[in-house]
Amino acid sequence: MVIKNEEYRILVINPSSISTKIGVFHNKLFILEKEIVHEMLISRKMVPLFDQLELRKQAILETLDEEGINLSKLNAVVGKGGLLFPIEGGTYTVNDQMLEDLEMGVNGYHVSNLGAAISFQIATGLNIPAFIVDPLVVDELQPIARISGMPHITRKSIFHALNQKAIARRAAITLERPYEDGNFIVVHMGNEITVGAHKNGKVIDVNNGLHGEGPFGLTNAGTVPAGDLVNLFTSGDMDQQEISDYLLSHGGVVGYLGTNDLNEVEALISQGNEEAKMVFEAMAYQIAKEIASQAAALVGKVDAIILTGDLAHCKGLVEKITRRTHWIADILVYPGENELLSLAEGALRVLKGEETVKDYNKTKI
Repeated sequence: MVIKNEEYRILVINPSSISTKIGVFHNKLFILEKEIVHEMLISRKMVPLFDQLELRKQAILETLDEEGINLSKLNAVVGKGGLLFPIEGGTYTVNDQMLEDLEMGVNGYHVSNLGAAISFQIATGLNIPAFIVDPLVVDELQPIARISGMPHITRKSIFHALNQKAIARRAAITLERPYEDGNFIVVHMGNEITVGAHKNGKVIDVNNGLHGEGPFGLTNAGTVPAGDLVNLFTSGDMDQQEISDYLLSHGGVVGYLGTNDLNEVEALISQGNEEAKMVFEAMAYQIAKEIASQAAALVGKVDAIILTGDLAHCKGLVEKITRRTHWIADILVYPGENELLSLAEGALRVLKGEETVKDYNKTKI
């Protein structure tokens, strides 16, 4: 359903572990931004994921009512997409097959799986469309990028697709060229680091930051020597779950220094801590190497390198990365991320007819 108006009001829903962030937009302008904390999820250690759906939906509706938001004026509801089957980037209509796949956990269970379901239920009651935009599982890899070196293992595309694509679009506007006509290297820096090669609107190569590939981040170990990892597993010192937790949650900066706060790391460096200095430099070094790798994927034709995510606030890190990569292309910095706005922008492109809404059933890989 495409609504041919000039003014659009969009409700955005972004679930996290114990809260749900919501935003109401008039086109791209915030009318309301709110984080709803669900006390029951704090007091109870484990509530099955989809048992939370009604709780979160009712909390959203109550909050909107308290804030005086007229639901009848909404044109669409958009939720954060979850772990679906791999799909190409874009804005998708929420449908029955998508909801079934999210509830079944076809690619894993994550709180973002609730985004589409909550959006669908609210939108259905208002007879307006429900969308998701650029979920984690966006997969546009060129065939050569899928080859891992082992026939048993195929490289997968799991990355910060929503923020990477949204920021690349904003950078393209700055450079006065369509995102679909540009070549960009986008670096999302946070607990995990993902570096994507964006060619003509498609992410043709990217490291799988969720599963420990690429540079190390604040808590993610990134790529580690495979032989040593096998030895660690077979030694019996750590079981499979412990190794997985270490790779994904207890590695990187926090593994070396015991903190995931770069302000604390820089304070340690200023006090003369040589290990902190080396780890900080190593993170910038690994990010720069990954950027250069993606420049090769783009055959050296790079319009801009874009640094984003929370760590892009760290001037010291940005300076170190810039020093090693400025020869490739101009560097643009967009600190932080705004998932609510990025989701609203994806819905708005469809509502305004700038982009065709996609069908999950026809595009899943």
